[in-house]
Amino acid sequence: MAAGGGGPAVSPMATPSWAVRIRGADGEIAGAGILLTPQWVLTCAHVVDRTADVMTAEFVGAVGHGVPAVPARLERDAYVPETLDADGDPSGDVALLRLERPRPAEETVRLHRLSAPNREVRMYGFPYEHNGGIWFRATAVGVCGRDGQVQLIPASPGELASPGCSGAGVADSDTGEVIGMVLSGQEDRHGNRFSFMSPVETIVRHLPRLDPVTTGPSAVDPQLRSTADDILPELLDRPFAQRLAAWLRDDGSQVKISVVRHGDAAREATLRRAITLADRELRTPVSVDRASLDPPGTVPSAGGHDLAVYAEGRTSAGIAERIAERLGLPHPEEAPLERIRAARAILNLVVVGVDEAVDPLGVLDLLDVLRADGSRLLLVLRTAGDCHRRAREQLLTGPERGRRARLVERLKEITGPLAEDLRERLAAVAPQGLRPLDSDLVAAHAALADLLRAADAADHDGEGQGEALPGPGPDLARYERLADRVEGRLTAGVAALDRLRDRRDELAGRLRSYQVMHQHSLRGEEDPAVDGLYLRAHTLLRARPCDVRAAEAAVDAYTRRVDGHAGATGPVARDVHGARDGHGRGDDGRGARPGHGTGDGGGDGHRSEDGYGARDGYGARDGYGAQDGHGPGDDGRGARPGHGTGDGHGTGDGGGDGQRAGDGYGARDGYGARGGCGAGDGCGAGDGCGARDGYGLRDGYGGGDAS
Repeated sequence: MAAGGGGPAVSPMATPSWAVRIRGADGEIAGAGILLTPQWVLTCAHVVDRTADVMTAEFVGAVGHGVPAVPARLERDAYVPETLDADGDPSGDVALLRLERPRPAEETVRLHRLSAPNREVRMYGFPYEHNGGIWFRATAVGVCGRDGQVQLIPASPGELASPGCSGAGVADSDTGEVIGMVLSGQEDRHGNRFSFMSPVETIVRHLPRLDPVTTGPSAVDPQLRSTADDILPELLDRPFAQRLAAWLRDDGSQVKISVVRHGDAAREATLRRAITLADRELRTPVSVDRASLDPPGTVPSAGGHDLAVYAEGRTSAGIAERIAERLGLPHPEEAPLERIRAARAILNLVVVGVDEAVDPLGVLDLLDVLRADGSRLLLVLRTAGDCHRRAREQLLTGPERGRRARLVERLKEITGPLAEDLRERLAAVAPQGLRPLDSDLVAAHAALADLLRAADAADHDGEGQGEALPGPGPDLARYERLADRVEGRLTAGVAALDRLRDRRDELAGRLRSYQVMHQHSLRGEEDPAVDGLYLRAHTLLRARPCDVRAAEAAVDAYTRRVDGHAGATGPVARDVHGARDGHGRGDDGRGARPGHGTGDGGGDGHRSEDGYGARDGYGARDGYGAQDGHGPGDDGRGARPGHGTGDGHGTGDGGGDGQRAGDGYGARDGYGARGGCGAGDGCGAGDGCGARDGYGLRDGYGGGDAS
């Protein structure tokens, strides 16, 4: 028989020998199954076609290259169809098939009782796309519905159990034990994807004949199970039953401590009843919905606890071993408490008779380890003595005081430094798209005040029964949720405002850089239109709080205007090579009025007020040449002919008509006259800087198509 997932010698991801592919009478894959004995296959009731005489069970994990196929028939007295209660909660959906020919015993697997919450599991099914079989991984997250079904969260979106997986065995990833069977997979209207399994205890409750092929101890010690005498109506302590049922349905309290004295028949019977009804395996259809015994609010859901331990006469080490076994923790050579501590396992645990254990204080220390890791605890003591007081202080009031103190400090942080951070950001930048947080801060301040008022309040016994209930103080769970919500919103708000502040600073830097560039181009001149755009952007950025959206629009308007000047006049407006504003034509282009060379060869060429040719440019008094261009003058680099007549930069007097000479910088291909910057093919004409392909005119910086 395969141990769990196929034995320790087999890879945990290999095809398990117990995995069965089931085909209906039409030959189509109907689902999966689990080989429990040489002749029994467990599957879902909805997989089985009750009207078919024979189905086919195929053993994909059998030794050898083939896939044995064996006819199988439904066991008529082992068929529990799915039913829905008044609330739509499903129940049942299990069935057994009997094989016409037995399979080898070593291919079978036993079911195993194991606490399921938060376990990593895997299942082997046969969806349409992978009808040879494929593993699906998931995490068991808890009970859903009143049949004790367990919700599975797929490890990845593609691992949702799909048609062909129903009836597949669910194996615990740590131990390899088969702890349940896949029921279904579905996606809700919000896009959330879930699978569901029926745990072993629920399967055995529906099909008791499977108990002989099921391993692992029951979740409830025999002393805590209901007896025939417990069904007497007078033995139901209704208020106590309602409180027990509320805790078993998870009323939000982590620890509950009760006193049930020996001889109090009603409370003892009520306690056994609650524990039994909350167990998946012990709860039966005839044990609920009895008008005399099941008044409203007294019946817990199946799966309300994971383990119920009778502590009388047992040691803390023995109780720890019982818990470790239920959790499926390996390495028995290690102390059970250390295994539990290392596993950080979480379960709903009931311990009855804590004060009658061999070492009660050791039991309390064990329970404190579980509590600290998040387990929920229901403790029942026999007397309200020293152990009871110690239990309350160690497991209930002490942790609650610590929890309340931590919550107070957290709310102080939220209403203090975090709120101040928010106010600081709000003073700097105006919120855009951020919901107002005033009401959240008011709620946090109110919660803090409530907690501070209750900080010194002592816990008290409830109802005169020695029941340790939290004091009548604030609802810590509700205030913790409030703190989570407010802290999250304030933190997100601060982050959003920081992004706006960073954007404001970025815009300010951009505005400064464009202003410097623009002022350099103006050389002391003023441009009122552009200056007005700058002033508006500057004012908006300096305002507190800054409207970043408005400031961004203003900065964009300014930079577009500056860039527009650059597009019209060259790299920077009024700071380029030619005449008054640029190289070429007009007031703003690089092909401006004289361009690089018209007029008298630099006199009006590199000579505009701010250009290369103005008084400080290439041509004027302080340029390369005097009035006549690159020619003579007071400070020029050459004589009147400039760089040369005839073959130089100019014609006539050497630049008298610009850089225009025959073979100089421009002649047809040069900077000047017919071939230069301002004419024919030069910068201002056909192919030069200012004409069709040059800096100016139609294709130039100042003309039609160029940048």
